Amino acid sequence: MRQLSKALFLAFAALLAAPVAAQKLDDTPRTVVMTAFYPEWHSLVPTIKDAHEHTINGSTFLTGTLEGKPVVLMQSGVSVVNAAMSTQVVLDRFNVKRIVFSGIAGGVDPALSIGDVVVPENWGQYLEGSFARMTKRGWVAPDKGDAQSPANWNFLFPRGTLITAPGAPMKRVYRIPVDADLLALAKKVVAGITLERCVPPSDKMRPGSALCLPRTPKVMVGGTGVTAGIYADNAAFRVYLQKAWKARVLDMESAAVMQVAMSNAVPAIVFRSLSDLAGGDKHKNMEYTFEHLASANSAHVVRAFVAALPD
Repeated sequence: MRQLSKALFLAFAALLAAPVAAQKLDDTPRTVVMTAFYPEWHSLVPTIKDAHEHTINGSTFLTGTLEGKPVVLMQSGVSVVNAAMSTQVVLDRFNVKRIVFSGIAGGVDPALSIGDVVVPENWGQYLEGSFARMTKRGWVAPDKGDAQSPANWNFLFPRGTLITAPGAPMKRVYRIPVDADLLALAKKVVAGITLERCVPPSDKMRPGSALCLPRTPKVMVGGTGVTAGIYADNAAFRVYLQKAWKARVLDMESAAVMQVAMSNAVPAIVFRSLSDLAGGDKHKNMEYTFEHLASANSAHVVRAFVAALPD
């Protein structure tokens, strides 16, 4: 009897310790439209039809339709840890078909200007690396990297990101590709889209206003985006990222979202509009001036993209 009681106790303890699958809050297959913070979120909330609010760990998720397509709109929270955590939460709690990120970014490519929307074909995490020590031979990193490693910046030596995916061994990558089909669709959709030049409400702005851009922004598809949990506003480092990583834009969430999406075999793509030039601005960082304009432009392109999705 004592042995039986012990066995029952151990079985009950194992049952309590076993992970419980998260309960789905909605069974409808949906496109996740993800934003990072309030300006990006507010550019899309009014466009969600038949919205129903869900709250998970204090975060709001809106189910409904966007351009006639079933979606769940959410905020990831700012920076890589919040973005990764929130991405896994939405994948666990909703029936997700794909992830479409809409947000702002800092421009790295000197060919880009504030207000432009960029749809990178891949994303890297530029602070996944080693801090080297100074020796008589110069900076010496604790590992040698490999042929794919981007060049170092002083003591910072990129090491890549360890990625897992279903049915594949863990591997080290420097750039995570966005979904090829979604990228191909983006290339078709962006033709003919006209973006805003002036901070909303743009109809109240006069030509020559400091809140209006000197030219109409453009949409560009392709190239590399980079991510790190740091607000980058340094001209020298911006030049480094463009040369070593061939980066066009930088932000604080996208590569983390792409990593979680890849690990869950969920298609994902990112749209980012430039709110500033990450240290290349002439007098000061311009994010707080143009974050609402950039958010609106990204949302405008994302709405056209979602409208073109097959379901």
